[in-house]
Amino acid sequence: MPCRCASAVTCLVGVFMLRLALSCAASATDTAAPGPASFELDVMPILSKAGCNSGGCHGALAGKGGFRLSLFGYDPAADHLAITRDARGRRVDLADPGTSLLLTKPTMAVAHKGGRRLEVEGHDYKLLAAWISSGCLGPNAQEKKLVSVTLSPGEAELTPGRTQQLSVTATYSDGSTRDVTRWARFTSADETVATVDPAGLVTVVGHGEGAVNAWFSSQNALARVLVPFPHVIPPDVFAGAARENLIDDLVLEQLQRLHLKPSPPCDDATFIRRAFLDTIGRLPTPEEVRGHLADASPGKRERLVDLLLARPEFVDYWTYKWSDILLVSGSKLRPDAVNAYYKWIRDRVAENTPWDRLVWEVVTAQGASLENGATNFFAVHQDPEAMAENVSQAFMSLSIGCAKCHNHPLEKWTNDQYYALANMFARVRAKGWGGDSRSGNGQRTLFVETRGDLLQPRTGRPQPPAPLDGTPLPVADPGDRREPLARWLTSPENPYFTRSIVNRVWANFFSVGLVEPVDDLRATNPTSNEKLLAALSGYTAEHGYDLKALMRLILLSETYRRSSDPLPENGDDRKWFARAYPRRLMAEVLSDAISDVTGVRDQYTELAMNDGSTEKLAGYGEDTRAIQLHDSAVKNYFLKAFGRNARDITCECERSNQPSLVQVLHLSNGPTINDKLSAKAGRVTQILATDPTMQAVIDDAWLRCLSRMPTDAEKKPFDEMLTAAKPEEKRELVEDMYWSLLTSREFLFRH
Repeated sequence: MPCRCASAVTCLVGVFMLRLALSCAASATDTAAPGPASFELDVMPILSKAGCNSGGCHGALAGKGGFRLSLFGYDPAADHLAITRDARGRRVDLADPGTSLLLTKPTMAVAHKGGRRLEVEGHDYKLLAAWISSGCLGPNAQEKKLVSVTLSPGEAELTPGRTQQLSVTATYSDGSTRDVTRWARFTSADETVATVDPAGLVTVVGHGEGAVNAWFSSQNALARVLVPFPHVIPPDVFAGAARENLIDDLVLEQLQRLHLKPSPPCDDATFIRRAFLDTIGRLPTPEEVRGHLADASPGKRERLVDLLLARPEFVDYWTYKWSDILLVSGSKLRPDAVNAYYKWIRDRVAENTPWDRLVWEVVTAQGASLENGATNFFAVHQDPEAMAENVSQAFMSLSIGCAKCHNHPLEKWTNDQYYALANMFARVRAKGWGGDSRSGNGQRTLFVETRGDLLQPRTGRPQPPAPLDGTPLPVADPGDRREPLARWLTSPENPYFTRSIVNRVWANFFSVGLVEPVDDLRATNPTSNEKLLAALSGYTAEHGYDLKALMRLILLSETYRRSSDPLPENGDDRKWFARAYPRRLMAEVLSDAISDVTGVRDQYTELAMNDGSTEKLAGYGEDTRAIQLHDSAVKNYFLKAFGRNARDITCECERSNQPSLVQVLHLSNGPTINDKLSAKAGRVTQILATDPTMQAVIDDAWLRCLSRMPTDAEKKPFDEMLTAAKPEEKRELVEDMYWSLLTSREFLFRH
């Protein structure tokens, strides 16, 4: 006889739950919106909080157990249909609500692989029961909509071991508010500072400044947690600290709140090396170092900074940096198109074109690709979705790709907003592409049609074109949609545009951004100093997006000048700029530095293709520097091993400064250093040909490699060895001395 225990238990549970649902229906709405329970305002938040529509559960692409919900509830209409109609509506039972699978599964009255998600006596269970008993009302277009959420307290100063309860308030389109703390999902941005439990209780575990994010119905809110370090620093340390401009004021303000002592200024030798590497991507020559060290007149730092900003190497370096963002690559474009694209960028850098103007010209580019190099941006990104994603990433540091399939889980961007932005590019066309991307010279003509739209896959209809958070354009307007997009994009009122470029420039000079990763400005990734980023953004907009003005402000600040040597009172600082942070030189700068020291340059003769093949390459002379390469696809083992940006996607993650065993072995035994030092036409041959004193040889080596004079302790052993060596042994010793310097951390790192 078949066992009927399970069905009997289910029946009894159903009767119990029915009575419970009916008796609790009224009380279920005590803290809910007035009137019947709402699917969008009440039911969806419960499912999201319980994780039912997460990627690991029913929100997965294929769903779970035959039940599929939209990820994080981005499609309420489809979710209502899945709950009330799919599988013959077996998930809800209007005649007997207590037996509804929507209630029995998450309470484990019926077996549920997802485990217990609701408590029978809990508020959420009662609210779901009330919704079912009232007829499972669906989404209502006339219903009030969620506008924003706030998290309070917005900022709290705590000590380790202390706790703080957070509350989340939702604001709706009718002006009403509601406490939605119980349905919010909480995450900590830095769990070394503070953790947060599912109920929003923050516990401090370390020192620094952290942040907690609350997510509710695709809206995010942030609260900051300040936990000062246990250092006792007299107020006069900050009151008497040198200040050059707004950067120093705002950094020192934060350091004082965190109890972090600022490091003293670096010496002049460190400053000139740092400024050269950060501004023009090359080492100063021995003569330039000697001249700077000997200059005792007032204003020498200002003169050095102005000189660097006017150097031709500045154009090379920053053209290369922007080419990374704009993906100038021979793996995507033919050589003539690469050269036109690169030349267009270089001309804009040389002219000091304001950043907003440069971006405007890219976004609205039209014409022949070999005549207007900016049009190659649209050759690299050939469909509206890719154009939208890369414009967002390159110029606003926003990764919106997740919203292509569903509402963004870490941002406020919705699936509809994604297709609204992508539809701004739907009419961009090109002719002359050719069937083979490797054929021809890359000549293409970019133009814009007067009609055509991108369909929103979820609805099968065009999404009205609109910038993110912008006003939709008339679908029938025949004008170039990219122009209003560019106007919105480059406006100082667009909070992302200015903050994005400021953060990129700041990271170049300080090794880390005010936001990290440097191209990730999502709402759930807070800045390390919000006041400073806001002030620098205002300064940049006020100065007409003149990036040289921003760079000059940074270079002349006392914050930039700080030593990288940690103090006992700031050794734990990683992002508040109490000291300078060393970083390994980027691959191209390091390659050029080795070539400058050894006097032997690399030759660039091949192009590496994506399929592993190579093509012969012409056009680069024997004196070409790595930072002058137009194309990231130029073949060079050293650049690849040391993390050159491959320019496959618009992401700073494409470049790596992480050390590896391959790099260590290459520096120790590879040809880049050893062959160049032993080259007959190299620097060592030139130095020894003049028959210098050994002290002069040593001084010159330190100045070339480290931009400083050697200490007595450093000089003595080499002086003794070289003086005592036989003539035929001196070259090998000099090569070994240079090798030891070129493989030292002091050479490999900007500090």
